[in-house]
Amino acid sequence: MTVNTSRRGFLKGATAAGAVLVVGLRPDGALAAGNTQAQINPFVKIGADGRVIAIVKHFEKGQGPTTGLSTLIAEEIGLRMDQIDYEFAPSNPELYANLAFGPFQGTGGSTAMANSFQQYRTAGAAARAVLIEAAANAWGVDAATLDIADGMVTGGGQSAPLGDFVEAATALEAPSEPVLKAPDQWRLIGNADVRRLDSAIKGDGRAMFAMDVHLPNQMVVMLARPPQTGGLVAGFDDSDAHHIKGFIRAATLPNNAAVAVYAEDTWAAIQARDALSVEWDLSNAETRDSSQIKAEILAALEGDAEYNVLKNDPAPMDAAATTVEQTFYFPLLAHAPMEPLNCTIEANDDGGITLHDGAQMPTGPHMALAQIFELPMEKIRINTMLAGGSFGRRATPTADYQVEAALAFMITDRTRPVKLVWSREDDVRGGYYRPAFGHKVKVGLSEEGEIVAWDHRIAGQSIFKGTAFEAMIVHDGVDHASVEGVADTPYNIPGMHVGLTDTKKATSTLWWRSVGHTHTAYAMEVMMDMAARAAGRDPVEFRLAYLGDSTDAKRKAAVLKLAAEKASWGAAPAGRRQGIAVHKSFGSYVAEVVEISGSAEDGVQIEKITCAVDCGIAVNPDVIKAQIEGGVGYGLGHAMRDEITLTGGVVDQSNFPDYEPLRIGDIGAIETHIVPSAEPPTGIGEPGTPPSAPALANAIASTGPRVALLPMVNDGVSFA
Repeated sequence: MTVNTSRRGFLKGATAAGAVLVVGLRPDGALAAGNTQAQINPFVKIGADGRVIAIVKHFEKGQGPTTGLSTLIAEEIGLRMDQIDYEFAPSNPELYANLAFGPFQGTGGSTAMANSFQQYRTAGAAARAVLIEAAANAWGVDAATLDIADGMVTGGGQSAPLGDFVEAATALEAPSEPVLKAPDQWRLIGNADVRRLDSAIKGDGRAMFAMDVHLPNQMVVMLARPPQTGGLVAGFDDSDAHHIKGFIRAATLPNNAAVAVYAEDTWAAIQARDALSVEWDLSNAETRDSSQIKAEILAALEGDAEYNVLKNDPAPMDAAATTVEQTFYFPLLAHAPMEPLNCTIEANDDGGITLHDGAQMPTGPHMALAQIFELPMEKIRINTMLAGGSFGRRATPTADYQVEAALAFMITDRTRPVKLVWSREDDVRGGYYRPAFGHKVKVGLSEEGEIVAWDHRIAGQSIFKGTAFEAMIVHDGVDHASVEGVADTPYNIPGMHVGLTDTKKATSTLWWRSVGHTHTAYAMEVMMDMAARAAGRDPVEFRLAYLGDSTDAKRKAAVLKLAAEKASWGAAPAGRRQGIAVHKSFGSYVAEVVEISGSAEDGVQIEKITCAVDCGIAVNPDVIKAQIEGGVGYGLGHAMRDEITLTGGVVDQSNFPDYEPLRIGDIGAIETHIVPSAEPPTGIGEPGTPPSAPALANAIASTGPRVALLPMVNDGVSFA
């Protein structure tokens, strides 16, 4: 989704919200020491030393908005990348809402660049305009004769650093329509040599992640949670915990969802929690096994099941000369970021509360804490920190772990900060997962090998129903996150019928990197491959035949052709096979060719992956390539080996030994090619994930089994 705001609307909104030239204030409202700063607009602060700070409204979990949004401001002002820093915006949806989410501040859906491109360029251009006007006034020259380059204002035979004009600029009104630089003036946008702003601090340990917060006199809290979704605390005995050095106390949370164990440090909290004896009320808890959940989903795909019809192009399957049919199953998946969930909460001197968190959706916990502590919103402060991954897990509709921390803090005397820490085992067993899904697809082909009918039935657990986001995504009873990538496919497929059946949730479901596209791309691209082979046609040529003249189809076709060309499609080295897949998600188009050696029986080795991506204007090519590589690895690793299974409602997996991430030796090489584009930027954090697994499956199927039940190791495939 691409959402832009007009320059006039941006400036008008900023002024209306009171976000005008605030001089000398830190984000917490205190006077800045040493270096006076001017907040030119909600997104730009400049110090008297000329140092520019970009106020980044999207949090950083590794995907690059700190660099991307800073690049836009640096470009428009006229800076080098070493002349700009960043800080995270405070929680204030009036100023920092995600324009794709409505009046809600948050990061997700690969929207950071898509919804901020115009907004941040406008902010930079507005800052540039007042700086130049201030310099023109000081020098008595026409502002049109001045320019800013490398942080220096030049023209009229004079030159000075922009810091010299910051104070005067604060007295000027920004133009309602600042002039943006034309693409032929860009020095930073699209520059492949621009590197991430946060790499150095992450490399040398200066970066502060949420887990790094250690406040004076803080307590560490870990929770004993029920083993099954829906369980509650009936009682507990902490007698043995009192023998643990550093143990402070244990208490049931007010919602009876867990027992909070307070200790002086994390290790003491872990030991004390393990020493608890907890009695659980499991009368309303999940008790099914994974085999039952799978059977229910597959049964919902059968012809007599009730389902919502999304697409119904009347073309009877009996008109087909040949049919190709496959049933797919996709298991529950955990997010498993490298940094498990955590946050820290403390009381402020003014009677308010501060939450230190890798806050992906700050508006949610902000509202929740205001309700829990019965405080006005302005008394709650969210201090957004760096996060070590998320893949969707840090953004729940219930603000789950932040609410846990708030409840744990609320039942203390609030004189000591509370740091909530999850272990990785807590995280893997945490109860929020990519939902399980099934697809049953039947494709009818004419005698000439043309598609004449496509029957596609989907069954699974809705993510958005029953949440605060339901009105945005659920229409006419259909959670469109369940069918995205199928119901809206750019392929021009005749006789297409699509239906959806919701099944009972086994756990708390949650968006997972690329959401519904995680399973819909697999089903669509494997079926296109099966249909191509049944028709006796090349898989690339077959796909191109169903991509017409629309802009959407042309962009998808372009990445398909580029990936095939760069991978030398059809000319793999001896002993290697190739598979291809192409998919549109989050407004971007990605095609991938996976080249493998070995066999399903003796072990498949992924030798090379060639990717082509069209994500509109490539603001930071280096970041784009990194995101494609990460998305490919994330998609492949889970499809190869991973699943979350339940026994009597209890999650069987606990950590990386039994929920194994992709290993560096699993992929030989990844090569990414970016399609030049003048279209507005679209998503990049997630679109690399959907095509990766079907491209691998299609490579395996070229001489081996057709993998339809994931993970692949459960369907006859081994990996070297």
